[in-house]
Amino acid sequence: MRAMKLVLPAAFLITGFLVCTTASYGTQEYAKKEKKACTFCHGKIEAKEAMPKNLNDAGTYYKAHDHKLDGYVPKK
Repeated sequence: MRAMKLVLPAAFLITGFLVCTTASYGTQEYAKKEKKACTFCHGKIEAKEAMPKNLNDAGTYYKAHDHKLDGYVPKK
């Protein structure tokens, strides 16, 4: 009975952790697809929640053009 008091909460905790950490937005897949670093489209690396807000010109273009960099010319 004492073991159940530890095992059951631990199982809930582990399950919750796995569910929360497996949600991904696929941004690393975009970097692999385009063969660019994350900082090519983002101003700086921050927490996952803040990343969509810190897009630079390349990131804004990528988002607006159906996730493609075709035709993008960097500003000098």
